[in-house]
Amino acid sequence: MEWLYIIIALIVLLIIFVVGVYNSLVVLRQKVKNQWSQIDVQLKRRSDLIPNLVETVKGYAKHEKETLQKVIEARNSYLAADTPEAKMKANGELSNLISKLFALSENYPELKADTSFLKLQGDLKDTEDKIAFARQFYNDIVMKYNAKIETFPVNIVANLFKFEAREFFEALEAEKENVTLKF
Repeated sequence: MEWLYIIIALIVLLIIFVVGVYNSLVVLRQKVKNQWSQIDVQLKRRSDLIPNLVETVKGYAKHEKETLQKVIEARNSYLAADTPEAKMKANGELSNLISKLFALSENYPELKADTSFLKLQGDLKDTEDKIAFARQFYNDIVMKYNAKIETFPVNIVANLFKFEAREFFEALEAEKENVTLKF
């Protein structure tokens, strides 16, 4: 009869362990989703600033239509992306083009002096800083989540309930390169 109590106690402990692990994984998964939404909010804010920036630049740089068109296309590509991975890729292309746009402004002294351009440039820089911080927090929580689902014995529960590893938000090669403009 004692062995029955021992078996019941072990089963109860196992259930408590599984429930505890499952709940901790759910909490981490929700933190990953929350951190992604923080990035998404900032990326959306940036994409909302871009049309105003492009319109301001258009007035001064009429013969730079190709660059301006590429910026708008990259913005639309970001807005159309429906997965975090697609948004990360579109974000990289957009970041690269925005830096080209700002580099282009160096050739137009009157544009660099325009108050609305300077305000938009400042707002965009502020948003880029917020995006960088949000990326860092996202990657930190993804690292914690991925490490937890890969650690024994948690990985058994994670596999049982189909918790999957998440991708880090990494800079694309295009974002790592220096901006070069040819005139």
